[in-house]
Amino acid sequence: MTRTVDNRRNIRRTVIPLLCILAAMGVLMYYAVPLYNMFCQVTGIGGTTQRAAAESPVETVDRNVTVQFATQVNPELPWSFRPEQTKVTMKLGERKTVYFRAANNADRTIVGHAAYNVTPLKVGRYVNKIECFCFTEERLHPGESVRMPVQLFVDPQLARDDDVSEVKTITLSYTFFESKSPEGAKDLKRLDTPEDGKKGRKTGDKDGGDQV
Repeated sequence: MTRTVDNRRNIRRTVIPLLCILAAMGVLMYYAVPLYNMFCQVTGIGGTTQRAAAESPVETVDRNVTVQFATQVNPELPWSFRPEQTKVTMKLGERKTVYFRAANNADRTIVGHAAYNVTPLKVGRYVNKIECFCFTEERLHPGESVRMPVQLFVDPQLARDDDVSEVKTITLSYTFFESKSPEGAKDLKRLDTPEDGKKGRKTGDKDGGDQV
């Protein structure tokens, strides 16, 4: 009888710590991705860009860098998505606004969100975005086509960092996915811009608006 009681105690002493370890591992796994993403956003590691306020003062340095734009759409999302310019050349510290086109080719309203990264990965901390469609989840109604801005600059500190000072070309990539939690989404707004002088139009409008 005593041996049976001792065995049960030994089992409890072994099983309970193991269950605690498994529970702790589960918690760590659940929070690992958001914590890593937060770390990347703060440090720029992993090709994550930085977010800057519109009033952020930045010096301009007479050193050019070319920023290329790459776009993809997840196969499960029936959208079209492309940059209006595949690349821009800008001085370090210079603010630049570029535009992207997105269209919902489905017969239903869809909310999408854009994931993004920068290559080379080590320059992510120096690429700052002031405005971007990737900051929020976006809603497109059936057949809608919209023009979306990204305002960005490359921090002049890049030229002073020996690890990346020789980088002359940066690639900024976006991939759109369908959102799994669309409650906080907003409608993508049409924009008046100097390039076309008209508001964005739905795909197939009679005035021959741009298609994506």
